[in-house]
Amino acid sequence: MAHCYWHDALAGSAAGDVVTLTGEEAHHAAVVSRMRRGERVLVSDGRGVLAEGVIERAEPRAVDVVLHRVEEVAAPRPRIGLAQALAKGDRAELAVQASTELGVDAIVPWRARRSVVQWRGERGDKALERWRRVMREAGKQAIRARLPEVEGVVDTEGLAALAGDWRLVVLDPAAPGSIADVPVDRDVLLIVGPEGGIDPAELERLDAAGAVRARMGDHVLRTSTAGLAGIAALSMRLGRW
Repeated sequence: MAHCYWHDALAGSAAGDVVTLTGEEAHHAAVVSRMRRGERVLVSDGRGVLAEGVIERAEPRAVDVVLHRVEEVAAPRPRIGLAQALAKGDRAELAVQASTELGVDAIVPWRARRSVVQWRGERGDKALERWRRVMREAGKQAIRARLPEVEGVVDTEGLAALAGDWRLVVLDPAAPGSIADVPVDRDVLLIVGPEGGIDPAELERLDAAGAVRARMGDHVLRTSTAGLAGIAALSMRLGRW
C-alpha cells in the first residue's frame, strides 16, 4: 500500500500538477521511509482532497510529487463525534488514535469532575496539541482524506451546550437502552466518562440537555475503549463499513 503524506494546499489541484512536500513530511518521506523517484504515494490535505502521484524528486527538505489522480471525498453525514473525558497516562491518547483510525469525525476533550488529569493553562495547551498530533499521525496511517476536528477542552456545561449541534449519547453500562436503539437521523456525539465514571450531577446535567444514555452489551469497558466500540456500532448502522 502506498504511503500517505499531508499537504495543506491541495484544493484546486488536478492531474499533472506538481506539489512539493516540505518540513516534517519531506523528512518522513525521503529520510524515514526512504522514498525515491518513481515511487507511488498518496497526498491528502485532511480536508477532503486525496491525490495519488509519483515522486519526481526526493530530498530531505523537499519532495516533489507529480499528481496522477485527484479525488474530492465528501464529508460523511450524519457525523460521529467522540467526547472523551481526560484520563491519566496514555489512555485518552489511545482513544484519540484508534477513533481516528476508525473514522470519527470530531473529538471533544472533556474535563469531567472525576478526571484525574485537569488541563489548565500552558499544560492544557500542550496536551491539546499532543492530541492533535496523535490524531494527524493516526489519520496518515489510516489514509484519511478528512481528518477529525479536535476541539478545545470543555467542562460539563460546555458539553451540554453542544446539544444544539449533536445528539448527545452518554455511554453508560447501567443504561436501560442499547446503542442499537439510538436514533441516527442527525449527528451523534458519543460521551465517554473518566476512569472513575461520570459524576451523578453531571449525568443529571446531560440528561437535562436532552442526552440519551446507552449501554453496549453486558460488560463494562475502559475509558480508552468504550468510545471505540460505540464508533464501530454506529459505523455499522450507518453503512460506513
